[in-house]
Amino acid sequence: MRRMRMLGIALRLILVLALVFGVIRWITASEPVLHATSVSTEQLLSYKSKTEELPYAMLMYQYPEAAKTDESLPSILISPTEYQAAAEEAAVRIDKEQGEAALYWENEKGWVEWTFDVPKGGWYELHIDYKPLEGGNASVVRGVQIDGRYPFTESARIELERLWKDSKFPYDRNEIGQQIRPPQTELAGWSAKAATIFSASSEPVLYQLEQGQHKLRLVGVRESVALREIAFKPKEEIPAYEYYKNLYPPEEEKQSWFSMIEAEQFQRKSSLAIQTDFWSEPYISPDPKGRITYNVLGGQRWRLPGEWVEWELSVPESGWYEIDLKTFQNYRNGFEAYRTISIDGKTPFQELLHYGIPTKKEFDIGTLADAEGKPFLFYLEKGAHVLRMTADSSLVQPVYLALKETLDQLAIFDRHIRLLTGNYSKSAFDANIDSTRTWNMKKLDPDVEQKMTEFVAQLTNIRNYINGLNKKDSDLSEAIKGSVAILEKMLVDVNEIPNKINDFSTIQNNIGTWMATLTQQPLLMDYIVVRTPNTVTDLKVPTTLSRVPYSIADFGRSFYLDYDTRKHNKKEALTIWVQRGRDYVELLREMVDNDFTPRTGIEVNINLMTNPNMLILGNAAGDVPDIALGVGESTPADFAMRDAAAELSDFPGFKDVLDRFIPGVSRSLSYDGKMYGLPEVQNFQMMFYRTDILEGLNLKVPDTWDEVFDILPTLQENGMTMNYPKSDFTTLFFQNGAEVYSQDGLKGALSSDAGQQAFKRWTELYKKYNLPIDIPAFFQHFRDGDIPIGVADFNTYVQLLVAAPEITGHWKIAPLPGIEQENGEVARWSPQAISAAMIMKKSERKDDAWKFLEWWTSEEVQSQYAKDVESFYGIEFRWNTANVNAMKSLTWPSDDLKALQEQARWAKNMPYVPGYYFLNREMEFAWNRTVLEGIPAQESLEAAQLSLQREMNRRQNDFGISANEDLKIPQIKQPYEWEEPHK
Repeated sequence: MRRMRMLGIALRLILVLALVFGVIRWITASEPVLHATSVSTEQLLSYKSKTEELPYAMLMYQYPEAAKTDESLPSILISPTEYQAAAEEAAVRIDKEQGEAALYWENEKGWVEWTFDVPKGGWYELHIDYKPLEGGNASVVRGVQIDGRYPFTESARIELERLWKDSKFPYDRNEIGQQIRPPQTELAGWSAKAATIFSASSEPVLYQLEQGQHKLRLVGVRESVALREIAFKPKEEIPAYEYYKNLYPPEEEKQSWFSMIEAEQFQRKSSLAIQTDFWSEPYISPDPKGRITYNVLGGQRWRLPGEWVEWELSVPESGWYEIDLKTFQNYRNGFEAYRTISIDGKTPFQELLHYGIPTKKEFDIGTLADAEGKPFLFYLEKGAHVLRMTADSSLVQPVYLALKETLDQLAIFDRHIRLLTGNYSKSAFDANIDSTRTWNMKKLDPDVEQKMTEFVAQLTNIRNYINGLNKKDSDLSEAIKGSVAILEKMLVDVNEIPNKINDFSTIQNNIGTWMATLTQQPLLMDYIVVRTPNTVTDLKVPTTLSRVPYSIADFGRSFYLDYDTRKHNKKEALTIWVQRGRDYVELLREMVDNDFTPRTGIEVNINLMTNPNMLILGNAAGDVPDIALGVGESTPADFAMRDAAAELSDFPGFKDVLDRFIPGVSRSLSYDGKMYGLPEVQNFQMMFYRTDILEGLNLKVPDTWDEVFDILPTLQENGMTMNYPKSDFTTLFFQNGAEVYSQDGLKGALSSDAGQQAFKRWTELYKKYNLPIDIPAFFQHFRDGDIPIGVADFNTYVQLLVAAPEITGHWKIAPLPGIEQENGEVARWSPQAISAAMIMKKSERKDDAWKFLEWWTSEEVQSQYAKDVESFYGIEFRWNTANVNAMKSLTWPSDDLKALQEQARWAKNMPYVPGYYFLNREMEFAWNRTVLEGIPAQESLEAAQLSLQREMNRRQNDFGISANEDLKIPQIKQPYEWEEPHK
């Protein structure tokens, strides 16, 4: 028995050691090195562009002489105030600031044009002295045309950044020692920059100007701006490293010295999106010691080409120095993260253009060095210097362009095969694949083998180029390898292609998934070190062994550190639970301390509610807040049914507060004729469309559903389609005059005549009009252009603003298509999802709670909070307030605001009654029965009605609601009218 026990212990020890060895091996394993490729950039970009304007990368390879510096070229100055012409819609005026005249372009509309003379032809950089005007938080964007056309594709969106910094450093800490991220401060003033597009080139872009007279036109795209000077200047030469070293005195031996600059202690940045973050592991600087400490910068928050950060570094005396970076770069397996590095406004030598930081599974300290690992030396004069690092994806741009072209050609070939074989649909429910049929593809298309061979060759070249660029394998490379294998199998017997037609979609999806992140360059930074050569800093990175005591120490802290802010709650203070992120809560706490409490004398405790179930469990246990913020729109009605929410209608000033919101939005917060919550933020559905594609197809933006059905054949003939979210039946019900419940809220009304008509329209979108059933990422399809129009929500709007810079100016939003009424008005009824605020029934401070809600939902407070939230994170975290006046005060492009206001007029939210949760489930079942199983629409809807009514009856019985009661569902018959119509 003892021998068996010893044997068992030995086996367990062996297993543990094997596991530890495996973990260490995984952490320390190096990536397989691949040989460089012989595929050139010219080969990759040898295809013919479909557009008149070439991408900048292709233009440069067609004109290699552009890269040469011509010092004989003169500078050509253009005074912005001496413009020759301007579009009527461009709001321009001339004004003086500090005695110097400037052109103030106070909207994003129209264009302004200048005439100028070029003494000598050549390639010029475009330099602009500008100042973003107050208003939005986004960068200014202008298109640049020469003689009436864009010289290259990217010239349609030249970006002029706003500059930002933290409003305070070091950061404040709250009552339990967690750091609080401060709002960002815009650094207002004039800036000068050369036009750059870091997705296409690490250096300023070049414009070819022949000798003679030309016209420069700036086209408004985004934000307002003042212009003080415009100039075309010759390209500045950047020396190679070996030449750079000879420009300064030779290296002399110096005593050991180094200085560490924390990444989070930056001086300026080009985007609100670039944010600090917190990290906990051995040797991180500074060590958080169990508290939230913002000790790193970037990661996924610093990834878009052109985003830059600046730090100040100082050296004690003039001489040669080396620079180390402590970074984490494991976001895109196999790909380097590229940064173009400049010091004091200039890139010292060519090797710092698109400098690559390799993938590592852990933080790594790396010295800026050449390809052989020999550190670069930097000559720095005594004193302070500015180091800038700019996210740069120009090296992977050829890959992106070549892959996009290949996938476009694959999509065209896919449609071609479907037309030849009669298999028109990609939709799952009506695919027309007959696996028993035999085909003679060479007869149908004699070039089929050649086309397939070309696809294999193109994808193989792209894969080899990527591997040569990265010197190792990558996820994208593997996806391409798998796609090539699929195509090669098809090539074995081309007659089987029709039976494997869906493999083309598989290829496009597999590669497209990685393409979406191809140009992104995420990089997380801990600190920067500047030091004299050969100085040993003794700075370390974590190892597997160092993590063990660190984790034990962290575990030990959890026994004595205080993590519960509720312990610090003031007695007799109003208590609020907030179901949002920590930064939202800290900002609200700051506004309450600075404004609400001094104004009212009411002390407030604000706590984070990490899980909505906390409210349910707390209510059952008698431990509830006075107010809950950020709850789902169904929550107030849910609690009201159980007599757990306070009615708001009897509080003083209630009607004035309710007038701050659109009535159709508020109706989801009522129950039994009383109001139990107030809207905070809203989501909305809009129609998104690509202006360039619709104009190219000569199509108008549809205003009604009939117009949608008119444009669908043209879209589908060109291999495109429209997106409509499958789950949204409510919009079509409301637009067709149908309600899902009776007015008393006791009966379902799905199978009414209007309901039948709406359900038929909803299912026909997919059966008759062949809209795609499920689109995992409408954003990406919209960006690529194969779905150039569709219905989506506010998240898509923000995503397009932030993550799709290449189509800036080529898309717009419009109100949803609707149904034309007898008076000619188009009814666009649609729900707008909201989050809400509510007072708990068990609160003993209901009057104080109401005063808080009055303050919190006011125009002044909502506008300020929205502005501050956006300054934390950038526009992608826009606080889309439900207060109608505060919503107008946010910075929207004028056309977008007009479209939003029109759609908001028709907001009508779903009411919540006992048993409501069955509605979405039964409607989905009904849709499946009709679309996928072919059951008649009326039969499917009647089955849904029966099941819904059964559950409603059961819940009414549970709540003691009799058959003759009336839950008084608010009826919204007329659209909301804005007090100040948008001009």
